[in-house]
Amino acid sequence: MDEKTEEKVRELQIIEQNLNNMIFQKQAFQLELSEINSAVEELNKSDGEVYKIIGNVMVKSEKDKLKKEIDEKKDIINLRVKNIEKQEKALKVRVEELRKDVLKTMK
Repeated sequence: MDEKTEEKVRELQIIEQNLNNMIFQKQAFQLELSEINSAVEELNKSDGEVYKIIGNVMVKSEKDKLKKEIDEKKDIINLRVKNIEKQEKALKVRVEELRKDVLKTMK
C-alpha cells in the first residue's frame, strides 16, 4: 500500500471514530429528550403544586415557569440533535468517498 492510501485509511479510521462518538452523543441527547417529554406529560397532568430538582434539593416552582424552562431546554436539545445529524451525514458521505478511493487503490 502506498503512502497516500495509508493516509486515507488513517483518515477513514479517525472519521469513523468521530462518527461513533457523535452517535453516542446523539443517543444521550435523545435519552434526555425522552426524559423531558415524560416530565412535560407529568407537568400537564399536574393541577396542584409542582417542584423541580436543583442538585439534591427539590424546590417548589410555578407550573408555567417550569413548563417554559423545560420547553427551552427541549428546543436546545433538539437543535443539538439536528446539528449532530447534519455532521453525521457529512461524515458518512466522507467515509464512503474514502472507502471507494481506498478500495480502488487496492484493486
